[in-house]
Amino acid sequence: MAEQFAKQGKHYVEGRPSYLAQQYAEGRPSYPPQLFQFIASKTPSHQLAWDVGTGTGQAAISLAAIYKNVIATDASDKQLEFAAKLLNVRYQHTSSTMTMAELEQKVAPQGTIDLVTIAQAMHYFDLPIFYEQVKWVLKKPHGVIAAWCYSLPRINDEVDAILDRLYSIDGSPYFDPARRWVDDNYKSIDFPFEPVDGNDHTGPFEFVIEKEIDLNGFLAYIKSWSAYHVAKEKGVELLGEDVVEKLKLSWGEDGKRVAKCQVYLRIGRVGDA
Repeated sequence: MAEQFAKQGKHYVEGRPSYLAQQYAEGRPSYPPQLFQFIASKTPSHQLAWDVGTGTGQAAISLAAIYKNVIATDASDKQLEFAAKLLNVRYQHTSSTMTMAELEQKVAPQGTIDLVTIAQAMHYFDLPIFYEQVKWVLKKPHGVIAAWCYSLPRINDEVDAILDRLYSIDGSPYFDPARRWVDDNYKSIDFPFEPVDGNDHTGPFEFVIEKEIDLNGFLAYIKSWSAYHVAKEKGVELLGEDVVEKLKLSWGEDGKRVAKCQVYLRIGRVGDA
């Protein structure tokens, strides 16, 4: 029987709308190197990493600089089309439902993966089933799972206030309810793993993304929200002329500004059993 790996809606695969591939690639931030250095320091071996729900490969690219080989999977062919191609990254399209046999065939055999990563996607997964597969595929006792989410970008007080209203009030009815785990910084999401060596808890550990961005890039980020397109399908334009005009005035004359996002990491290992 096929086992459901990730919850899937009308246009969604692994939590990301397939038709947003290019906007996602252009609008989403890269993750800080300190994040990957911290994660890699917790895996004794750096042979093989699996990036689940890789989207357009933001995390896979960074993992490829540390791990000998990376398997990057997504249920969206469109997302994978926009992923950067590297010699030691194997992009693999998977269904949103996988049997253990398919997991072994398309990802890796049992007990062979050093690290499983999930960037800004785990809250969409059917977690009990996903965790069963993670525990099957990771090495024991030192295989590590690392999952993170990030906050809304902070620009300045005026822009932040407009963005917060778009997210929390105007856009709220159109977000998947699973976003509550992101709003909670993954603090209360189910995470049944043991602390990694050198730590007494599984997080969240905090890191910071800093990215120089212009207003067009900021608008592209908002347009990459699933809620933006769900709203549009229902006849609601979250970025109406009045909102865009307010953003222009609040952005100011400077072309680029530094956007800062907090990253919240949960990290653990499978243990001996």
